Amino acid sequence: MLKKFLLLALATGLLSDVQPLAAEPAPYGANLFQGNFAKNAGTAPLMPGDRVVIRLWGAAAADDIFTVDSQGLLHLPRIGPMAVAGLAPDKLAEALRSKLAATGQEGTQVYVMPLDARAVNVFVTGGVVKPGRYQGAATDSVLAFLDKAGGIDPDRGSYRDVRLMRNGAMVGAVDIYPFARRGELASPRLQEGDTLVVPPKGPSVAGTGAVRNPALFEFLKGRADGAALIDLAQPEKKATHAAVSGTRNGAPYNTYVPVRDLAHLALEDGDTVNFVADTTGGGMFIAVEGAVRGASRIPVRKGARLRDVQNFIAVDPDRADLEAIHVKRKSVAARQKKAIADSLRRLEESVLTASSASAEEAQIRAQEASMLSKFVERARSVEPDGVVVLDNGKDSGDLVLEDGDVIVIPPKSDVVLVSGEVMAPQAMLWSRKKDLDDYIKGAGGYSAKADKNHVLIMRANGSVSRDGDDVKAGDQILVLPKVESKSMQAIKDISQVLVQTAISARAILGLPSLY
Repeated sequence: MLKKFLLLALATGLLSDVQPLAAEPAPYGANLFQGNFAKNAGTAPLMPGDRVVIRLWGAAAADDIFTVDSQGLLHLPRIGPMAVAGLAPDKLAEALRSKLAATGQEGTQVYVMPLDARAVNVFVTGGVVKPGRYQGAATDSVLAFLDKAGGIDPDRGSYRDVRLMRNGAMVGAVDIYPFARRGELASPRLQEGDTLVVPPKGPSVAGTGAVRNPALFEFLKGRADGAALIDLAQPEKKATHAAVSGTRNGAPYNTYVPVRDLAHLALEDGDTVNFVADTTGGGMFIAVEGAVRGASRIPVRKGARLRDVQNFIAVDPDRADLEAIHVKRKSVAARQKKAIADSLRRLEESVLTASSASAEEAQIRAQEASMLSKFVERARSVEPDGVVVLDNGKDSGDLVLEDGDVIVIPPKSDVVLVSGEVMAPQAMLWSRKKDLDDYIKGAGGYSAKADKNHVLIMRANGSVSRDGDDVKAGDQILVLPKVESKSMQAIKDISQVLVQTAISARAILGLPSLY
């Protein structure tokens, strides 16, 4: 869906400087494991603090454990200080013989064994390419042993939580991101028999598009949000918006927000965030809902027509009723709202200003006014859908879209919904052999309040019909209530409001008794 989203944006000229959508990027930090750490492992030089077993016999004698001091020197009896910092462990014996020869003790036998730079065997398992037992120096980094194991498996392993196990207990954990970003790496000293475990990767979000670090970023638990992604991906200055695509509650999810708003957006595992440079002033957004693979906001150029976007909507081919496509429009909804308001104003004027011929009639008028006020309050709260009905002919694609339009592709249906003033509102299986009367009978017949002259058939495409012999699959039959009042004008105005609300919002208002 995101790919179609960007293709549409490019086709309509709304987005600029957008690169073609590529495959999912590699995990952040994956380029560390190319064999370079493993190549130099096992040859760590002697450093201050390292311990060395030295045994000498012959012209000189010694048998002890010596420590390299802070100056990088070994202090040996009868020999003196010896500079060893930076010296490879396997070169220490040769350097010691040279030192002895220089002091006239060349007949001395030498045995040396570095304790801290000696080889250790470490198990590497979990989400790595080649789990196994690997040999290296105790001073080798965790990266070296991971590199020997082929690196972290990009599909399974975590780059944020590499665990060091010793004697069945975790003694440390390493996050590789600080090293990839700033060169900072925790360097625990490994021991013989240690195990490095790479657990399953945590929540991961792909950052693509106009960013300096396009990659699949892994987040620590509970910390996946737009602000963290921005910090890792580092959007370019030209990036103004972000298209987010993923899944929420088992359903496809898409949204399009300014980068500044992305910082406050929670992200979930599997999301893809594409940063784009959005051309200002030349575009607008429409939405798609219904039998599609995820509701989506789509950027289009101003003046785009329906046909310009139809081929970019990912419909569900098994569910979509393409013959019933229609558009919901804010400006139409506003006009429908105003029409209802005008009808309500006329209704209030006709009822509330009517004169009474007697005290008894005045009491009835007061009761009518009270109940009418409640009806008017409910009617004013109705929010019309603003449906633009399309004829689905060849000219329907000529509709010029407006900012905020919603393209609705209803799902196919084999039922007819009967509601309103019937005894038992319900949905019934559609049959071409049935007409309006059959469906009304199937719903228990008309109620006592039903107005049999005001039965509306709402089509899936938003149109309205009163042809009772042509009920189609997916239709909704609305039986309006009968209006009774002493005022003929009130009857007319209330009936008009009922029809308007039923058509614009597919809702039937509760009707007061105006006797």
